[in-house]
Amino acid sequence: MSVAAVAVFCGSRFGARPAFQEAAREMGQRLGEAGMRLVYGGGDVGLMGTVADATLAAGGKVSGVIPTFLEAREVMHQGVTDLTVTDSMHSRKQLMFARADAFVVLPGGLGTFDETMEILTWRQLKLHDKPIFIVNVAGWADPMLGMLRAAVENGFAESAALDLFEVVPDVATTMARLGAVVRSPVVDDASRL
Repeated sequence: MSVAAVAVFCGSRFGARPAFQEAAREMGQRLGEAGMRLVYGGGDVGLMGTVADATLAAGGKVSGVIPTFLEAREVMHQGVTDLTVTDSMHSRKQLMFARADAFVVLPGGLGTFDETMEILTWRQLKLHDKPIFIVNVAGWADPMLGMLRAAVENGFAESAALDLFEVVPDVATTMARLGAVVRSPVVDDASRL
């Protein structure tokens, strides 16, 4: 089974470097061109809005998932293919997980870190075996990757924890890796999360 839907975690702000927005735009465009559905946090702002708009502009489908209390704060995207409003952040993440075949982490802040750590933890606990790609645009992820390595070095995680994800340098490499993924038809059980 190939990858049909990709959850993208990224910032609700644009960040300090133009390369961040360029990567989000390229990610969306390439997902749309490849016929892969974008699953994302439902916002119309920052990199979130950029990746959604680029996917739509390339003829792709976009599934937004946003908790009710963020509808106004993140300016809910009204132009996506389908939009689901959840009752909490946790149910948002569960639904994004259930709809995705793979995860891509683009530059972002605390929310992006939260989503990344949770999906890594779920994979470590063998609740899923979906691929996770961290796109290290302009080195933005270096501190997060250092934290993960430090957890291993300090005895808080097995070295196998560093195999739960793959670090890629750019969107082109990410798309090549997504295209190479072949998943078993086993359905991950989101109810166990």
